[in-house]
Amino acid sequence: MKFLISGVAGFIASRTALFLLEQGHEVVGIDNLNDYYDQRLKLHRLTTLGRFASADPERLSILERSVRADKEVVPHIDIDTPRFSFRNLDIENKRDVLTLFEEHSFDAVLNLAARAGVRYSMENPDIYMMTNAMGTLHILDGMKNTGVKKMVLASTSSLYAGQEMPFTEDLAVNTPISPYAASKKAAEALCYSYRHLYDLDISVCRYFTVFGPMGRPDMSPFRFIRWIAEGEPLVLFGDGSQSRDFTHVDDIARGTIAALQPVGYEVFNLGGGNNPISLKQFIAWVEEMLGKKAKIDRKPFHKADVMETWADISKAERMLGWKPEEGIHEGVQQCVDWYLENRDWLSKVRV
Repeated sequence: MKFLISGVAGFIASRTALFLLEQGHEVVGIDNLNDYYDQRLKLHRLTTLGRFASADPERLSILERSVRADKEVVPHIDIDTPRFSFRNLDIENKRDVLTLFEEHSFDAVLNLAARAGVRYSMENPDIYMMTNAMGTLHILDGMKNTGVKKMVLASTSSLYAGQEMPFTEDLAVNTPISPYAASKKAAEALCYSYRHLYDLDISVCRYFTVFGPMGRPDMSPFRFIRWIAEGEPLVLFGDGSQSRDFTHVDDIARGTIAALQPVGYEVFNLGGGNNPISLKQFIAWVEEMLGKKAKIDRKPFHKADVMETWADISKAERMLGWKPEEGIHEGVQQCVDWYLENRDWLSKVRV
């Protein structure tokens, strides 16, 4: 089958693309390679995909040198193989999105492109609405115009702020407490509208605190490992008792692919499904694995954050046949190992 994956240079999307390629499918990946976080992480992921797809060695060599450069330099990226191609394209640009759909015949779309991050959304709410809501609308229009029926939409557990745990998909999520969550709610509502009007088949996946190798440098797992490894102050908002339903990126990728099944319109929690792990516990694991103590720089708890997240994942198991397989402790060890293996350039990534 032939899939369109938006945000393919992102953490979750790149892993999902790799799994689909391993299954023998064809992937067209798009990403605008914005500079919200250090672009070298995105080039690193694209290099991994290109290497798997046997992309031009000279082009991959250019990407690898850019990853290890002392400063962010985004080269012209051209990956075009029989099963994986990459195109620098912004889903905010409606004309480019519609043209892409006219050029290809997709079996399904995985709309994983998103502006993420609660705190940053308070500083730049316009960008979040443009990418997360309008970008989703442009993709829905491309599907409608070309007869593509299936979409998987990446959404967020941030919608559940203030609800009773464990979070179930039937909870009312009409009171988002950040522009990020509000923009994702808007994307979900648009998908529901297009399901009703044009008979599209939509799976909405609400992700819970994804972690793993190649993770985002604006998220706590990467930051904690980096700060402890390099002896830098670890910035901790609150006292560290806040907890998260950490979910390994491999489990998230498998769940996203499982959600390609026809469902009509359904929302699925993709989370660890275990008792949440506190940030203090996560830090303690990293300290043990690195053999170093963290230097804590405590900050006030941020009002846009939530104290706990915990997913009820029974619906995804029942309807998609999915449940997480990766252990949290083992996953943290993978993150630490990946950081140490790539420390020469990861230690310079801005966080």
